Amino acid sequence: MLEIRKLSGDNWKEQIPMRSQFEYQDVNDSVSAILEDVRVNGDSALRKYNLLFDRADTPELEISREEILAAVQRLDPALLKVLETAAANIRAYHQRQVRHDYLERERDGVVLGQLILPIEKVGIYVPGGTAAYPSTVLMNAIPAKLAGVEEIILVSPPGKAGTIPDQILAAAHVAGVDRVFRVGGAQAIAALAYGTETIPNVYKIVGPGNIYVSMAKKMVYGKVAIDMIAGPSEVMVVADGTANPAWVAADLLSQAEHDKLACAILVTDSMEVAEKTARELERQVEQLPRKEIARASLDAYGRIFVTDSLKKALDVANEIAPEHLEIYTQNPFDYLSQIRNAGSVFLGPYTTEPLGDYLAGPNHVLPTSGTAKFASALSVDDFIKKTQISYFTREAERKAADDVALFARSEGLEAHARAALIRKEEIE
Repeated sequence: MLEIRKLSGDNWKEQIPMRSQFEYQDVNDSVSAILEDVRVNGDSALRKYNLLFDRADTPELEISREEILAAVQRLDPALLKVLETAAANIRAYHQRQVRHDYLERERDGVVLGQLILPIEKVGIYVPGGTAAYPSTVLMNAIPAKLAGVEEIILVSPPGKAGTIPDQILAAAHVAGVDRVFRVGGAQAIAALAYGTETIPNVYKIVGPGNIYVSMAKKMVYGKVAIDMIAGPSEVMVVADGTANPAWVAADLLSQAEHDKLACAILVTDSMEVAEKTARELERQVEQLPRKEIARASLDAYGRIFVTDSLKKALDVANEIAPEHLEIYTQNPFDYLSQIRNAGSVFLGPYTTEPLGDYLAGPNHVLPTSGTAKFASALSVDDFIKKTQISYFTREAERKAADDVALFARSEGLEAHARAALIRKEEIE
């Protein structure tokens, strides 16, 4: 059973175990070798790694449009309808984030503005392995489409038969993905960054993955842009004495079952809720098909903290900056203004984290490992560039020239000063 730890005193921060998202540096050498192999050898390296890591013989790396449509036809119609509902909700939520160009006359003879330009080519990584994630397809591709991205390339690890699950292909169809390739791991990131004979290079790579994928994204950053370097999934529940311990335990386990490195934390001002939740976790974990994964996650990273007030509980949340934060209290909106650091916030007993994963609309690609202190959820903004516009008339430049020259000379940049003054002299 999870240990219950009371947080008290002024040194409570020291009592919270934190983990870095960069704990796994030993994979760097392997990832670096894979990236270079793909950069040099292209498709042949990708086929080699598909066989080595996924035991999949893949003479054809691209999945044809016919294969995608066949997967849509095979999918359970009820699941397809849910995918379409989720896509509609995600599209509606992210539509509000779309930015627009502007040009404004600031003063006499000066016009300033901004162009909003989509990134032309984007690659989406969708994990495979122990589970299939069609939700990740929707969460990444739909904001990209709304931003106006011209070409969306999806990569995902093949199964032993060389196929990608029907639900991922159907989600790609629903979200408007342009091309799909059966390749995963660090080798897929290399293909997107450098391009191969079959897979085009892109300008930005988004989507979650294991530590090899995350380190590969880190290494190719600069050659291409990336969304973030995501660590294992996290959930924190801040609960008061009104919380149902069985519900809290179910929410914690919804993340613990992701993988053995996932983190589930309860912070409460109620010792009764803490003790009952600990017992519920023991009961419910045994009922899960993925109980070995969930158990390993709880044993390594599960935590229950008891504080002397809800304010202190929220201080703990802001310090940890969790990926998912549930505020499970009687009046959750009363506490929203106290949140400073969280990837996504879920208010009230009926707003479960899985609603956010699948159907609510806000994005589930979120900052992890404390990076919510400076990073945000994936959004339409991740798929655009902002290009600045300036226009000065002759008279406006003449008025500004002396100030520009003085500023430039203060930095020791005489050519800058002369470039401003030469126009003024011509006017005069």
